[in-house]
Amino acid sequence: MQIEKCLAEDFHSFQRAKTELVHSCQKAIQEHINEVNTGKMERPLDATRMENTSSCFLMERKPHIKIKRKEVILAKLRKSCSCTPQKLKNFVMDFFPVLRWLPKYQCKEYIWGDVMSGLVIGIILVPQAIAYSLLAGLKPIYSLYTSFFANIIYFLMGTSRHVSVGIFSLISLMVGQVVDRELLLAGFDLNDDAPPAPGDGSLQNDSLSNTTAFNLTIVGINAECGKECYAIGIATALTFVAGVYQVLMGIFRLGFVSMYLSESVLDGFATGASLTILTAQVKYLIGIKIPRSQGHGMLVITWINIFRNISQANLCDVITSAICIVVLVTAKELGDRYKHKLKFPLPTELVVIVVATLVSHYGKLNEVYASSVSGAIPTGFIPPKVPEFSLMLRVAVDALPLAIVSFVFTVSLSEMFAKKYAYTIRANQEMFAVGFCNIIPSFFHSFATSAALAKTLVKTSTGCQTQISGVISAMMVLLVLLFLAPLFYSLQKCVLACIIIVSLRGALRKFRDVPARYHVNKMDTLVWVVTMSASALVSTEIGLLVGIVFSMLCIIVRTQRPRTALLGQIQDTSFYEDDLEYENLSTVPKVKIFRFEAPLYYANRNYFLKSLYRLTNLDPNLEAARRKKYEKKEKQHLKKGNHRTANGLGIGETTLQLVPKQIDFQALVVDCSSISFLDTTGVNTLKEILKDYKTLNISVLLACCNPSVIDSLKRGGYFGRDFGCMQEMLFYSIHNAVLFAKDQKLSADCSV
Repeated sequence: MQIEKCLAEDFHSFQRAKTELVHSCQKAIQEHINEVNTGKMERPLDATRMENTSSCFLMERKPHIKIKRKEVILAKLRKSCSCTPQKLKNFVMDFFPVLRWLPKYQCKEYIWGDVMSGLVIGIILVPQAIAYSLLAGLKPIYSLYTSFFANIIYFLMGTSRHVSVGIFSLISLMVGQVVDRELLLAGFDLNDDAPPAPGDGSLQNDSLSNTTAFNLTIVGINAECGKECYAIGIATALTFVAGVYQVLMGIFRLGFVSMYLSESVLDGFATGASLTILTAQVKYLIGIKIPRSQGHGMLVITWINIFRNISQANLCDVITSAICIVVLVTAKELGDRYKHKLKFPLPTELVVIVVATLVSHYGKLNEVYASSVSGAIPTGFIPPKVPEFSLMLRVAVDALPLAIVSFVFTVSLSEMFAKKYAYTIRANQEMFAVGFCNIIPSFFHSFATSAALAKTLVKTSTGCQTQISGVISAMMVLLVLLFLAPLFYSLQKCVLACIIIVSLRGALRKFRDVPARYHVNKMDTLVWVVTMSASALVSTEIGLLVGIVFSMLCIIVRTQRPRTALLGQIQDTSFYEDDLEYENLSTVPKVKIFRFEAPLYYANRNYFLKSLYRLTNLDPNLEAARRKKYEKKEKQHLKKGNHRTANGLGIGETTLQLVPKQIDFQALVVDCSSISFLDTTGVNTLKEILKDYKTLNISVLLACCNPSVIDSLKRGGYFGRDFGCMQEMLFYSIHNAVLFAKDQKLSADCSV
């Protein structure tokens, strides 16, 4: 008995000391708050606290300096509008990065790798440029122009040392879809492929070989223009507008738009577009003539037409395609397997084109077997021409997705290789570079460009060090433009289609990655499937838009229905975790700890409340309503003189039955560590649960709030006008909140 008495006295002494310490902390905090409210203290103090059994810490917030935005804006305007010789020099050197790195070029160290990579890319670029002209619906000469000018301009303005900018399959497809649509609207026949006749190699003769002509007075041009003329007019107008969009995005620093194109969206878009490209090339593979489908559902309609006309397949084209695909795929696979032993990739495409052209020419495949060939490719340059403004208005909407896709692919590749080789790029300058790679070449009968992953990988693997390699590649294209272009007259279109299809291997292999992608993240896999399906089955532009919108909706859904959990304490520690995810966690008596893993805002308010009520097994509104209803019944019984309650109990026993449902906790701790922000609805929701639980004598404690959340709660009046109760409502850790809740329970038990 004596020992128990001593222990009790020691315990009460400890409790009194602890209570005095807590009260002293509360008093100090309150005095500090009063000083702030009366103006005696300039620096505010967050009345959150960290305490243990021996000490109390006051966490003081740093003062916020109010920034006068008007003065800052005026200062920036004065700085940007001022012009000094040094500033002008920096502007020119920033706009043309070549002026910075070219004087420092280490010739002995870099020249061999740049020359080798430039020659290899040039060899690859020529057949790809000719092949991708099929996708764009234009003559091969325009693809060669595009490749030449893009390499020269990016050499002057680009900040990446390694990316290869030029003709790209997805961009060519998007250009071709717009060109085909406008040709149909103008009354041209997309299948008006007159047999080409050998001429003197001039562009004029080639254009006149197309017998269809169209008076362009409907779009403001008072001259007759053939199908070929109108097609390149549409392409250049589209390219010019896309370039203007990109430059404007650079001026207004809208590069953040690329953040909304996630990896899943880009991969899905590329795969869906690859299916569309593959479908468009099948008719060339088997040598059938079917109408070029336009609009939504082009892929399905094209395959229906292919199977309807499969009996008309050209046997010569089928055999040629089979041989070329086998050779190309075999060479690509061997190249991938032994790439560490090869100093540079095998120029398989060029070899296939040279051999196929020789066989077609000497075997007279066009005359004997009616195999479709490329036709005459003129030499030299066409005089520059300003894109028609009236045509720009027709394609202004189509140019926006083209500009975004072109920029995103260029910047993402630039950043990827800059990180790999330890240097930096300027995304805004990349926007200007790719924009002028579209604007300037549009005056020289070129169409839209972008960075291409396959050619960039080849550049890096062959020793590329700087964009000097791009100039070497441009010289290779120039050689073809000036002298070698007519030699490709007899090249079969089915060979070009084979080159295009084999180049899609990387994008089509994404189907093999679906199980692994699904294992990593199911939601990202769903985004990929939706984007790919929309891009293939509807259209590429719609598919890109659907992918962006759907990925955003997925983010919204994730925040609308986030993970919620009740936490338990890790034994003998001050840490708490999800009770359903971990074993051997101990529950805290009379305390519920609720975690909400998302921002609390208007869209997930109801889910927050439903999850809280479900996990705690208590809806305070319903419980309060039950109590009022029961009290009302009790009063009615008492008025009738019945001293027995509705439950058949005496009045003395009524207090035991006032709560129809037994409540097993007296404090609710809300873990706010995952709540990144609160809007007005979120603040009001927390105020609502604070009020509702208070009616049941349950205290609500907030833990682990970040400064942004604390500021929102202050502005919303959660802590009252003078923040007097703030130190009893807000804690820097869950454990501090739990200790405070236990102290409250102990104080209540002692008072009883």
